[in-house]
Amino acid sequence: MAINPGDMSWVTTAAGLVMIMTPALGFFYGGLVRRKNIAYTIVQCFAIFAVVSLVWALWGYTLAFGPSSNGFIGSLDKVFLNNVGVSTPYVNQPSITEVIYIAFQLMFAAITPALIVGAFAERIKFRSLLIFIVLWSTFVYSPIAHWVWSPNGWLGINNLGAIDFAGGTVVHVSAGLSALAAAIVVGPRMNREKIEGKPSNVPFVILGAALLWFGWFGFNAGSALQASPLAASAFLVTNLSAAAATVSWMIMDVLIKGRPSATGIAIGAVVGLVAITPASGYVTPASAIIIGLIAGVLSNLVSTWRVRTHLDDTLDVFACHGVGGIWGSIATGLFATTAVNSAGRNGLFYGNPSQLLIQTEAVLVVMVFAFVATFVLLKIVNSFSKLRVTPEEEEQGLDMSQCGEEAYCPTDTPS
Repeated sequence: MAINPGDMSWVTTAAGLVMIMTPALGFFYGGLVRRKNIAYTIVQCFAIFAVVSLVWALWGYTLAFGPSSNGFIGSLDKVFLNNVGVSTPYVNQPSITEVIYIAFQLMFAAITPALIVGAFAERIKFRSLLIFIVLWSTFVYSPIAHWVWSPNGWLGINNLGAIDFAGGTVVHVSAGLSALAAAIVVGPRMNREKIEGKPSNVPFVILGAALLWFGWFGFNAGSALQASPLAASAFLVTNLSAAAATVSWMIMDVLIKGRPSATGIAIGAVVGLVAITPASGYVTPASAIIIGLIAGVLSNLVSTWRVRTHLDDTLDVFACHGVGGIWGSIATGLFATTAVNSAGRNGLFYGNPSQLLIQTEAVLVVMVFAFVATFVLLKIVNSFSKLRVTPEEEEQGLDMSQCGEEAYCPTDTPS
């Protein structure tokens, strides 16, 4: 198959859409934290994008997608992107070049660790964060990506048989469980009970969510790796699931709190996007709506429960990405159909109950690995570079203590 300009154009565009999701996440998270931490929260996502870009090019890509004999980790054949020609077709989709596939996957590798930032927002040292991100990208993300997405990965469709179209397991389950471990290791914020759930900039939250929704079309539809009917289907179901979860989150807020909230509506949309991600290339529009509706309910309930515990997952990364990713990955085992994607597998509701068991097994493996590995990595980093800022720095705000800059000038305080 010759390289197809249409496929190249679409995947290149999709990569750009996914790129904008990382700064969008920064605005989404930045609006949810207190005013004195806005700039630092946003710049963490920006810095993570730059750092992971280098990690991916130097060794991350080859660990995730290099050939392997055991299905657990890629070889170093493509370290520093050696043996990658500018015009070399990508082996699993010869209508695009490997270069654009590397760029597309880079965007996934960059946003995944940025998601974890929300778990320890407002209390993490910048230096320690960046050290952790390098280690996490290397020892957690790259192996999981290899297990699920590499042609010979041991969890993937050619071996165990798990399917994950755009990253429900690889991205969201891994980030969600890592966030849970991070919240436990780093510990709660000072006076957490007084500041829980008080966003400082609601327009930032809505802007970030809207840009995430927009970028997610590249995230999911781009994973078709070609300009095709499958990409169009993934585009549509992505939107429907996000809309459904937005509505179900609103309903849950009305039932539990008596009224909807602007931030809740934005969070609900993100949850729906998370949940449809693994299933986006395998399910019908009707199934996508069901997946989104259930995702909004489940994540809302977990978020409501979490507030009543001692766990300070500041921005509910586990409730949104962990729970949404777990549900979406398992739901793929229920609703997947080869009528949508002949290269996939049927789920339980289409006559293949074993796929539900396979999806559940893959999810459990990634949950345990991501949680334990993250817990260990954070403990290691803390042994030589303290994770938490001092109480004085936390009280001052991380904008000033970590960056020496404020989001707003002292003389230009927003009303």
